[in-house]
Parts: sequence; C-alpha cells; structure tokens
Amino acid sequence: NLPRAIFISIPLVTFVYTFTNIAYFTAMSPQELLSSNAVAVTFGEKLLGYFSWVMPVSVALSTFGGINGYLFTSSRLCFSGAREGHLPSLLAMIHVKYCTPIPALLVCCLATLIIMLVGDTYTLINYVSFINYLCYGVTIIGLIVLRWKKPKIFRPIKVNLLIPIAYLAFWAFLLVFSLYSEPVVCGVGLIIIFTGVPVFFLGVYWRNKPKCVNRLIGKHCCSGSVHSSGPLLVACRA
Repeated sequence: NLPRAIFISIPLVTFVYTFTNIAYFTAMSPQELLSSNAVAVTFGEKLLGYFSWVMPVSVALSTFGGINGYLFTSSRLCFSGAREGHLPSLLAMIHVKYCTPIPALLVCCLATLIIMLVGDTYTLINYVSFINYLCYGVTIIGLIVLRWKKPKIFRPIKVNLLIPIAYLAFWAFLLVFSLYSEPVVCGVGLIIIFTGVPVFFLGVYWRNKPKCVNRLIGKHCCSGSVHSSGPLLVACRA
C-alpha cells in the first residue's frame, strides 16, 4: 500500500531526524558541535559512557542502508532511462540468470569511483546535494506539466496540486539562495550534470556506430530469447 507507506514513513523519519538534532543541540555546546568531525560520535561519548560505541555502529548501519537503497535506485534509473531511449541501449541489458541490470550497476560503480577522487567529503556532499536538489525540482516541474497536459491519464497516486506547487516555491527560493551563497559549488555541480551531454550524443544520438562497437556489444548481449549457453546479457526494452 504505497499511499499508506508514504504517509507513515515520511512523518516518522521527519520526527526522528528533528528530535535527533534537538538532542544534539541540547546536550552539546556550539563549540563542541563546530569542532566535532562526527557529531553523533561526540554525542555518544558525552552521554552514553561505556555504551558510546552504539552511536558509530548505528551510523554505520544507516550508511549501509543508504548504500543499499542507492544501489537499487540509481542502477534502475539508468536501466529505465535506457529502456526509454534516453541513455545508451547497453544500459537496458539485464543478466540472463540473475535478471539484474549489470551494465547499469557497473556504470554507477564507475561514476562513484570517479566522484570519490574529489577527496574532501564536505565538498563532495555539497556537489552531490546541489545536483540531487536540482533534479528533485525538475521532477516536480515535470509532474505539474503532466497534470496540466494529461489530466485524465491513470495515476496510482494523486495528491492535491497545491502540495507540489508549495514544494516548488520553497525549492526555487532555496535554489536561488544556494546560487547566491555558493556560486562555485553550484557551478561545479552544473558542470558535473553537463558531462552527461557527450554520453547522450555518443551513446544515443549517434546511430551509425562503427561495426566493431556493435560486434563488441553483440558478443555479450542479445535482444532475443534467453539461452543458458548464450550471451551473458539480454536486452529488456520497453
């Protein structure tokens, strides 16, 4: 039940995050917060005593949960985009035996390794946060446009249009504020986004690829029926 999951999970997560931050600000001074490299660890050392190890373990488990969600969502986004013709067709392939989008997972892994070369964690968070936030706003704009142009199509979930409009208003305000306060970070984030343009032209727009490229893809992939002794990947198009 997707609506029920949304209405339960979002308030619950908001409640936990809000009161966690309230606990940090209540138990720690501003100097301790600013000087700490890991606020949760410092909080645990100050209040939990011998059980302070619970905090880093909890943070690690939360991190692994986030990575697990990222592996599922990011690879499937690339996979779905390739099925719709927005990304190279190779990313629309799935493993014959395990039915997992292996090419999409490998691309996400490669992109992650490249981004990790930045080195500074806080700078990396700023870059990725701006990119994600920009994508969220564009998604809401697309939702509003579809509600306007195609009001009668079937929608599994439908909310009042005032909710995305209100979100979009806050998004626009925060985006303008980010561009004003951190123009360099936002500029680098835009450059990272535009690196996908040559990938689109080489992988999607360029139809007449050399035969050697097509043979290399066809050696490990197929678009027909699946055979146990055949290629490793099979096309899965919309």
